Amino acid sequence: MRYLFIVLRVAVAVLILAAVVGQLMTSAKFWQAHGVKHLEVTITNFFSFFTVESNILAAIVLLIGAYLLITRTTPDPTWFTVTRASVVTYMVVTGIVYNLLLRGIALPQGTTLPWSNEVVHLIAPIYLLLDWLFAPRRSPVPYQRIWIVIIFPLVWVIYTLVRAPLVTDEIQRRAYWYPYPFLNPHTSQNGYLSVSFYVLLIAAVVGLVGAGVIWVSRRRSLTRG
Repeated sequence: MRYLFIVLRVAVAVLILAAVVGQLMTSAKFWQAHGVKHLEVTITNFFSFFTVESNILAAIVLLIGAYLLITRTTPDPTWFTVTRASVVTYMVVTGIVYNLLLRGIALPQGTTLPWSNEVVHLIAPIYLLLDWLFAPRRSPVPYQRIWIVIIFPLVWVIYTLVRAPLVTDEIQRRAYWYPYPFLNPHTSQNGYLSVSFYVLLIAAVVGLVGAGVIWVSRRRSLTRG
C-alpha cells in the first residue's frame, strides 16, 4: 500500500502542476490577444486565486509526502501532518465552494482550460481527501492546531480585500480586481454586507472542514504502511 501512495502522490502532484501551468499558458495567450499591458499585475492576479495557491501547496505537500514514504519507516513528523491537514482543508473547501457557488458562472470564451479546471477544482480536492483518509503513517493532530489551519485563509482574505481596490482589471476595464464575484462589493447585491456574509460563511466552512480533518487524524489510519 505504501508504494501505491508513493506513485499516486507523485502522479497527482505532476497532474496538478501541469494543470496550473496549462491554465497559465492559456491565460497568457488570452491576455496577449486582448492587449494586456501590465503583464506583471495580471500574472500576480493569476497567482492570487485561492484555488491556484491551494493547488500549488497541494502539489508540494504530495511530493514531500511521497519522499517521506520512501525515506521513513515511522509516522510522519508532526510539522508535516499539520501542514498536510491545512492543505487538505483548503483543497476540500476549494472543491466545495467552486462546485456550489462558482461552477455555473460563465467566463469569457478562451479564458479557461477545461481539463485544468476539472483537475484543480474536482480531481485534486477529491484525491487530497482520499489520501488523508487512506494513506499510511499519518500522525494525530492536536485540536489546538486548528488555528494554524485557519491562518492562511484569513491572511488571504485580508490580502485580497486590501489589494483588490488598488489593482486595475485590464480585461474587464475596471479600476479594481477581485478573484471571485462573491468577494466583489461592486457586484454583490448588498455590497460589503454580502461580502461579509460570504466571508463568514466560508470561514465557518474552513473551520468545520479543518476540525473534521483533525478528527480524522486522531483516528487510526484505514491502511497500514
